[in-house]
Amino acid sequence: MNTPQEKDNQALVAIVDDDQSFREALDSLLKLIGLRTAVFPSARNFLDSPQFPDVSCAILDVSMPGMDGLELQRHLVTTHPIPIIFITDLRDAKTREQAVRAGAISFLNKPFSEETLLNALNSALRA
Repeated sequence: MNTPQEKDNQALVAIVDDDQSFREALDSLLKLIGLRTAVFPSARNFLDSPQFPDVSCAILDVSMPGMDGLELQRHLVTTHPIPIIFITDLRDAKTREQAVRAGAISFLNKPFSEETLLNALNSALRA
């Protein structure tokens, strides 16, 4: 397993996903490899969090009620530019293109392997 480099373990990774079981599983995996995480059920909860300014990287679900992942990405680009990894169960090429064009580090379709996620995190935390 290609775990993020030791210096990256001080990074705070935000997980923003409305699916509680997925959020918890991802949180457990990242903590298991030594990363600090903060989890949020919505974009609004993330933006309103006192942890928001300290986030080094965000893993965002594309489809969420209220502000979706793409809207959140557009907001972050202007207010708090951080590396973004998108996750989705959608197979929409247009959505993928929009996310990548706006600067997403990676766009992962569910289900994805731990190795794929860890490689994306390595790229994001080095960005």
